[in-house]
Amino acid sequence: MRYDDRREAGRLLAERLQELRGRDVVVLGLPRGGVPVAAEVARGLGAPLDVLVVRKLGVPEQPEWGFGAIGEHGVRVLNEDVIDAAGLRAGEREAVEEAERGELERRVRSYRRERTALPVAGRTAVVVDDGLATGATAEAACRVVRGQGAARIVLAVPVGARHSVARLERVADDVVCPHTLQVLGSVGAWYRDFTQVTDAEVTSLLAAAARSPTAPAATSPSDREVLVPAAGARVGARLVVPDGAPAAVAFAHGSGSSRHSPRNQYVATALNRAGLATLLLDLLTDGEAQDRHNVFDILLLARRLHAASVWLRGETGLPVAYFGASTGAAAALEAAALSGSDVRSVVSRGGRPDLATPAALTRLRAPTLLIVGSRDAQVLSLNRLAADRMHCEHRIAVVPGATHLFEEPGTLTIVAELARDWFTAHLDRPGTGAPRRSA
Repeated sequence: MRYDDRREAGRLLAERLQELRGRDVVVLGLPRGGVPVAAEVARGLGAPLDVLVVRKLGVPEQPEWGFGAIGEHGVRVLNEDVIDAAGLRAGEREAVEEAERGELERRVRSYRRERTALPVAGRTAVVVDDGLATGATAEAACRVVRGQGAARIVLAVPVGARHSVARLERVADDVVCPHTLQVLGSVGAWYRDFTQVTDAEVTSLLAAAARSPTAPAATSPSDREVLVPAAGARVGARLVVPDGAPAAVAFAHGSGSSRHSPRNQYVATALNRAGLATLLLDLLTDGEAQDRHNVFDILLLARRLHAASVWLRGETGLPVAYFGASTGAAAALEAAALSGSDVRSVVSRGGRPDLATPAALTRLRAPTLLIVGSRDAQVLSLNRLAADRMHCEHRIAVVPGATHLFEEPGTLTIVAELARDWFTAHLDRPGTGAPRRSA
């Protein structure tokens, strides 16, 4: 079967995706040819449409050999096997990324015309192209969307090569391809009209989708970037306050990460949907973060987090809880143990509570949940040792099949649900309930 054009292909593809209608879905078209297809899919599902601009990172002198890909918001995915095989040095990788990052940003500006990117974290992302030949671009796109914290990734294409579909099934959660062919030839051969899509057409389709009733507002008074005074510095943060929020959760990220961490963004979005306010913040300035000593200075990070929580209470009038990841978990525990902190509860994801001082662990009164992956054996052991020092209510939750970064499908969803339930169950003042220990 040949499609009349990309729009017909999109309408037929939407019919195969009707189970997603009414769910929290965002449709992402790969420019340029995938955007007309994606526009019809978005219309058929009643879902918002956005463009997904990715750039493959090619080995110098062999650009078709990709060692990674980049997307918006600083997302980068690397293939360490290719890097090792090609013998790429850090400087070579950085030069390629710098060039591709410039082109990516140019295209984003051209297509979006100052519109804000639709949030992906915590949602089902439907990645759409007009066909799947080698699958290299689609694979890069799926990996970038995974890095942005999508809860589920559905790759949808009207036609594709069987070997490429099989490979992409290991990257996306689902692949929907009505026509899978042993010998594809060119994608264009399966369309009667395969006229090249222009940048102007992409821009027009996106603008029309942004005006449709399904398009969410780009900005909201409850979602804003702020500068937070924190113990000798002003640090960047994103504050989201849903109407009627009963509490606010301040996030402390781990070493090598930032407030843009897709995993923390994913958890924050889940908490926002549960009605909780969130503050995703950096505990160091950009200059301070260059010094690795600062990155692992738990007491400095704890003072910054404590100061940020004082600001957060004053700004929102809400009680505060902490969510910490990796080294940020140690900072959260230290800050929660400070005299007069009044932190309601603490959740750690893949945390290093052993980096908190023994005195802080003993003094802690805020109910604490330690979430660890079952395949993160060393960190699990360190969490158990730290838990032995705690006299507050605490629990170790082990997520089956998860490694340290909770990259396995579904594991980060479990983290978000555990955190949500712990925070909402401990809205009262810390230490008011009977101490409990569980694992």
